[in-house]
Amino acid sequence: MSAIDFSDPATIAFLTDALTAAGVAGLEISRPDGQIRIVISGEGGARIGSSEATLRAPGSPPVVVKAPLAGHFCAEHPAAAATPQTLPRAVSDADLLGFIRVGHVLLPLRAGRSGVLTSLLAEPGALVGFGDPLFEIELPS
Repeated sequence: MSAIDFSDPATIAFLTDALTAAGVAGLEISRPDGQIRIVISGEGGARIGSSEATLRAPGSPPVVVKAPLAGHFCAEHPAAAATPQTLPRAVSDADLLGFIRVGHVLLPLRAGRSGVLTSLLAEPGALVGFGDPLFEIELPS
């Protein structure tokens, strides 16, 4: 038996659809290279999450927010009017930075840390894989 390829957006979409059809509330898989969690939440649709970025020590490089799964990177909500993000800008740990789109499911990307969003590392609309860098956040010293 081969391992499931979590870098394939079609695999994630298939798992989400299968869980929804089966009436299963969710699935969590942990491996040494990462963790994936798919939660089916009835009216709100599916949520897909993974482990957060780690804190950095003072004087070290910025925190890189990475893709928690494979999909299409959206810097803004697809239904919103296209307004370019101005960088650098201050962000709080709960701020929404963008989305990963897998089929009809949008995974919100939160900053996870308060600081200054300095760089957008992926092109909007690009297909990204698990762990691909998306944003850089400078943490306060």
